[in-house]
Amino acid sequence: MRDFARRIESATPADRDRAVDALRAIAILGVVLGHWLVTALVVDSGTVHGASPLRYLPGLTPVSWLFQTLAVFFLVGGLVGARSHAAARARGEGYGRWLRARMGRLLRPMAVVPVVWSVAACAMLFAGVDQDTVRALCKLVWSPLWFIVVFAALTAATPLVARLHPLWPFAVVMVVDLYRFGLDAPGGFASVNVAAGWLVPYCLGAAWARGELLGRRTGWTLLLGGAAATAALVRWGGYPASMVGVPGVEISNLDPPTLAVVTFGLAQCGAALLLLGPLRRMLRRPALWAAVATVNLSAMTVFLWHQTAMIAVTATGLSAGGVLPGLHTLPDGPGWVLARLAWLPVFAVALLICWLAFRGYERQLPTRTKKLVVREGRPAGSMAARRV
Repeated sequence: MRDFARRIESATPADRDRAVDALRAIAILGVVLGHWLVTALVVDSGTVHGASPLRYLPGLTPVSWLFQTLAVFFLVGGLVGARSHAAARARGEGYGRWLRARMGRLLRPMAVVPVVWSVAACAMLFAGVDQDTVRALCKLVWSPLWFIVVFAALTAATPLVARLHPLWPFAVVMVVDLYRFGLDAPGGFASVNVAAGWLVPYCLGAAWARGELLGRRTGWTLLLGGAAATAALVRWGGYPASMVGVPGVEISNLDPPTLAVVTFGLAQCGAALLLLGPLRRMLRRPALWAAVATVNLSAMTVFLWHQTAMIAVTATGLSAGGVLPGLHTLPDGPGWVLARLAWLPVFAVALLICWLAFRGYERQLPTRTKKLVVREGRPAGSMAARRV
């Protein structure tokens, strides 16, 4: 492990901003842990269906504040997208070539998921598995893919939105919510918020790339202002306190994004900016940096297959030991929470197996010939940015 850490350290240019990679890793791992903690697969009369502990244990709502980290991922995405596009222009590369490279890293690993799960669904149906069970499992795997679609669309629009002030998409979200909730208008047009809501942190990331988010004052302003606005919207605006969807609740803060989740995202972005200094100091340690770099090289693989890992453990436990607490039981008490925490290392092992099987799709080169590709963490035009 020390040799591995030294090799990663030696392959990293001195001017790489390691804190950016750490923020991306935190965002991805936050989503993974959040899904594992707030998603239950309950076995009832031979049928498996999804359930959320947030519905039965509202005291767990703060879990959604800790692990709903999508705004941080879009913040880093805006930074990296704007920098990489500027670097491509400086090298004389056209938009098409730049976009193909960016989309390849997103869509190539994602394309494997529907293929594998289409085969798995057919095999389960052929084996006599209940259709409702197959539908619930497939929905659990495919529903998070909306995130990839939105992120890909914003990435493709980077040349258009790179200089867009975040207040413009923020205003769109505010107006849409005013019509939806204040005037009780039909909510079909609310899907506009799917783009506008995540454009806010993405545009913040682009502003960061332009050097406009420097200084701790900006971080504190976003953190305190976003937190205060979110608290006010939940307390007096009628928005749910949970920052993820809860089955049975009329309003979801994520589907589509509401003003509350956008202001919450601003607070997260502020916290991310304030963490840059401490993260840079911590990541001088080769072992810690090696772990962060490894997660970043396989971020999409981890995101795409973490639900499959949980499902695999659930199915294995059901076939081997029957109904197990924290794995197949209703999430309606503290006992379920403790049992689920005990299952997390098992989920991690299953995810490691999925990673070993599918990590090669995240990079075009075979895994055995890959070196640490370091491109996104530096200013545009850096010679070290093209080093492999």
